[in-house]
Amino acid sequence: MRRTLVWSGLDAPRMEIAYADVSGSELTARGTVVGVTYELRYELEPGLLRAGVVGGRRVVLELGDADFFDLALSPLFNSLPVLRDGLLREGDAREYVMRFVDVPSLDSSTSPQRYEPLGDRVVRFRAGTFAADLHFDADGFVVEYPGLARRVG
Repeated sequence: MRRTLVWSGLDAPRMEIAYADVSGSELTARGTVVGVTYELRYELEPGLLRAGVVGGRRVVLELGDADFFDLALSPLFNSLPVLRDGLLREGDAREYVMRFVDVPSLDSSTSPQRYEPLGDRVVRFRAGTFAADLHFDADGFVVEYPGLARRVG
């Protein structure tokens, strides 16, 4: 399945466009995030993330021992555990360790996260004290991330 996805920021002026390909439970993608002070381009492959700020820092990161990548401010990356582990079906909450990539610095760290399927294509996302109920389409892509972004088009 091939999809073109566009999100608009709710908390700040920001847009993201992603060209996503799903094969089985694997997601590969390339995209661009435009914020007020930066333009970031990324390419996601299984186990590898290339990201760069136009006119600035570029990184090539391997997943290592983490479960998934989490690129800050990008709703696309919340689809990774949903697609692989079928989290749109009701079931037990799952704990993950993400390789979190800050935007626009591109500094990376590990981030424990929890995804809890609530039914009706809603998954509760938790990282530290933060929580949000993310709304997904039938294919497993974020439609709305309350307070952060909403899909357009």
